[in-house]
Amino acid sequence: MIFQTLDDKNQCFGVYVDGALYFDPPAHKLTKTWNYSGSLSDKEIDYGFLYAGGLSLDEVCPNHLKDEWQKVRKKFVAYRKSFEIAKLNFREHCFFDLVPHDFLVKLCDIKNQITKHVFENYEKPKNYEFLEKMQKLLFKIKYQNLNINAEDSKKLFLSTGTRREAKKILNHPQHIDYNLFGTVTGRLTTRPNSFPILTLKKELRKLIKPHNDWFLSLDYNGAEVRTLLALSEQEQPETDIHEWNIHNVFKKPEIHREEAKSMFFAWLYNPDSDVIKTNYYDRKKILDKYYKGGYIYTVFGRSIKVDQRRAFNYLIQSTTADLVLERATIIDAMLEGKKSFISHIVHDEIVIDFADEERDMVIEIRDTFEQNKLGNFMVNLSAGNDYYDLERMSL
Repeated sequence: MIFQTLDDKNQCFGVYVDGALYFDPPAHKLTKTWNYSGSLSDKEIDYGFLYAGGLSLDEVCPNHLKDEWQKVRKKFVAYRKSFEIAKLNFREHCFFDLVPHDFLVKLCDIKNQITKHVFENYEKPKNYEFLEKMQKLLFKIKYQNLNINAEDSKKLFLSTGTRREAKKILNHPQHIDYNLFGTVTGRLTTRPNSFPILTLKKELRKLIKPHNDWFLSLDYNGAEVRTLLALSEQEQPETDIHEWNIHNVFKKPEIHREEAKSMFFAWLYNPDSDVIKTNYYDRKKILDKYYKGGYIYTVFGRSIKVDQRRAFNYLIQSTTADLVLERATIIDAMLEGKKSFISHIVHDEIVIDFADEERDMVIEIRDTFEQNKLGNFMVNLSAGNDYYDLERMSL
């Protein structure tokens, strides 16, 4: 049965189903709704938001409901603005405690109709199970605050520029609200009013401290290069990928790693470049396999419409993003019931807020991250007492 939740927070249970509001679990079997809610995390439910590929209710609303939806939505926005003026923290209050219940009935009824339309007119994505797991993980991250403070960060306040930026970060919302559908390739973005974790200057990472004892950072050594190597059906080297390229692709041991890295990425993102000619990286072979009829089809079930010039880049970026995010959902499941938890994700890096008493899990987590859908990718492990001062670990 189609239903709507009245708030998405874990502690705010309330649903609209069959024309009525319930603040205790109803007898109805709840099967379909618009979007995920933490208060129903243990239920098997289909989400219209995922069927619609991240489109908004405005975008999927059928024509015959648009006028009614806009009226209700306008009133919803007015309520939100009034609460913001009153400086109410929505993370601390249940929405259904702040608005008249007759309005909630109208809002949820029209949302039910739009949701029904989506399930009747949109196909279930091939990667639906993956999207659902990711949406739940990103929801969890959204409702955990970062530990942002200026302790041991005096250097940030010595110059006017960094002092101003640091103060701005200290006063910023301290939670990360990722957008799973912010890019066509699947790379994460953040929503407005989110902590800017993806664009934060490196030195300002000093302000991010763990809630537990230390941060553990995992990322792939040359993530996109290794994705390309895997899609080329080549074995993964167990050494630094850019050093390996120097000897096996460029065959110029005299060049430095950074130069080799720059040369490689200049070729990777320029379809007209022929600086690399090797069987290890076969652009044409890969495109013949994964690019058909104006779409790339990834191993994670994504189909992305793109012109041929950008197809190769989209394929590598999308596949790499999904490799990391899929590993993140598995590591999150491993940490269920533990003190340690995933703090944030930055491109191909997963950062865990680690409790020292659970340090015996580090090797298992590293191995889980290493063994992805395309094979075994070399993993860089780093740890530290803040997000800036991370030192490489050898295990």
